[in-house]
Amino acid sequence: MLAPWITGKVIRIIDETSITRRFWVEIPEKPVFDFQPGQFITIDLPIHEKANKRLRSYSLASWPDGTNIFELIIVKLEDGAGSTYLFNEIKVGSELKLRGPQGVFVLPPVLDKDLYLICTGTGIAPFRSMVHWIKDKKIPHHKIHLIFGCRTKADLLYYDELRGLENELEGFNYHPVLSREQWEGKTGYVHSIYMALFKNNSPETLPEPAYFLLCGWRAMIDEAKKNLLELGHDKKTIHVELYG
Repeated sequence: MLAPWITGKVIRIIDETSITRRFWVEIPEKPVFDFQPGQFITIDLPIHEKANKRLRSYSLASWPDGTNIFELIIVKLEDGAGSTYLFNEIKVGSELKLRGPQGVFVLPPVLDKDLYLICTGTGIAPFRSMVHWIKDKKIPHHKIHLIFGCRTKADLLYYDELRGLENELEGFNYHPVLSREQWEGKTGYVHSIYMALFKNNSPETLPEPAYFLLCGWRAMIDEAKKNLLELGHDKKTIHVELYG
């Protein structure tokens, strides 16, 4: 059953990169806006006469903190009607008609295996929510690998925050990788990172059991699923969230 439409008020906006913006939204009618890390909200934007062409969904980039405020991180897509409207028309004080939280792209109930969070671009949003939630709630866990791919260093989202989290959350490993720029870190694509982490696996041995959450463009997700299945991982442990 779909959640009812509610009104959100934009209370803060900052640019994260040249094409990516962070929006903080308050829900005045609720004392607490509760959700599960990994879920999303849907916004009804006045960009088309047909209702189904006005809707845009965005993962929640913040984590439940007992308030009625949440954060979204949105990239401005070329010729994207929804993101263009949000960037050009939405200011501090603007109201948004939205519905949520929704979605089942959430953490396993028990983190009894290593967790691989593989993403590109703003697909990092649900994973930022998850790792902070694990830290704040002191949820028992095994190793966590957050593998984040983008083009250049200027495109890295939450870089300093996630680097700092490596020192705050035991077992958390942040693996940023750039596809279009040489830098002090890894270059290439996300696939080379998780494949390297499994380099000790051989076709004759089953891989160590793990959970995989993939979020990003379809091409990345399709290739990652193919690679993980070829390595011998159980398809039931691979969960995906497409965007774009």
